[in-house]
Amino acid sequence: MSTKSRTRSKTRLSRALGIALTPKAAKYLEKRPYAPGEHGRTKRKTDSDYAVRLREKQRLRAQYGIREAQLKIAFQEARRAQGLTGENLVEILETRLDALLVRSAIARTTAQARQMIVHRHILVDGQLVDRPSFRVKPGQLMHVKPKSEGMEPFQVAAAGGHVDLLPKLPVYLEVELDKLQARLVRRPKRIEIPVTCEVQLVVEYYAAR
Repeated sequence: MSTKSRTRSKTRLSRALGIALTPKAAKYLEKRPYAPGEHGRTKRKTDSDYAVRLREKQRLRAQYGIREAQLKIAFQEARRAQGLTGENLVEILETRLDALLVRSAIARTTAQARQMIVHRHILVDGQLVDRPSFRVKPGQLMHVKPKSEGMEPFQVAAAGGHVDLLPKLPVYLEVELDKLQARLVRRPKRIEIPVTCEVQLVVEYYAAR
């Protein structure tokens, strides 16, 4: 899929779910705050409970850009952990390496973060990590490989090029953008995570299956 059609499909999905999945989609949503398609402007018919829960689950999945199987695994782990399952779920997803690179403004989007990781530009505590789903532990340092620092995407990030496009830096991260590094200080709390989701509806979706 070309970059142009990928951007178009992300924008379309953003409009369908009512949330901006990329900085570009945020601009489109300002202009067209309704679902895509010929019936997008007309008021949605009242959705069934199932449809409401399904859409909320899809919103969460889309914000982290993960597959259904990955979300299910995270949900099972969240259910086993102490505390509220829904809150645990978002906290688990937030510690993914790709998510944290976006939060720290080293990457502009999840897709870009994935590319950086898969192309072996990212180190965690000095060790090369090429899995976007890698779970970062509190205290660990994420940083760009020294050999890669001169590349254009990293130069843009180091100059603060993504800061104004992304949510404010969350308190669970310590970031030195000029050094292209970020540390997860502690486990994120749901209330601090800039994700739009009624987590209880996601829990209800899986509980009913």
